[in-house]
Amino acid sequence: MATNSKHAGGEDLPEDPADLLPENSALSLEDYLAMHAAIGNRTRYEIVYRLVHSGDMSPTELVKAIDIDDSTLHYHLNKLVDVGLIAKRQRTERGQDGLYTYYRATIFGKTVLSEGVDELIRGEHEFEEMYSSSTDQ
Repeated sequence: MATNSKHAGGEDLPEDPADLLPENSALSLEDYLAMHAAIGNRTRYEIVYRLVHSGDMSPTELVKAIDIDDSTLHYHLNKLVDVGLIAKRQRTERGQDGLYTYYRATIFGKTVLSEGVDELIRGEHEFEEMYSSSTDQ
């Protein structure tokens, strides 16, 4: 049984960060860290960003939107699928032979983007506004 320590805010925190996870968590701490590491790459961040804000996209649409070559895109798509930030889907399109492949952000992708990197960027804007208003006086 892990002991608790006090957080700077006064709340109890477990000694082992893995103990922060729900008892029956589907993911391990390593899984969460892999998600954050994956989105730490500029190309993968941009892929998730586009899928969160533009909706489902095919590899062809992503190649055009990001201006990246096809093999590099697929390398990054596979990494994002492996960690669970995006999902690969296939369906048959009317009038088309074979399957149409597209990607979509998972709930984890949406959360890591909006509560992670995007939140840090918003925080910097807020800090900049606070700092500039305090130096204007």
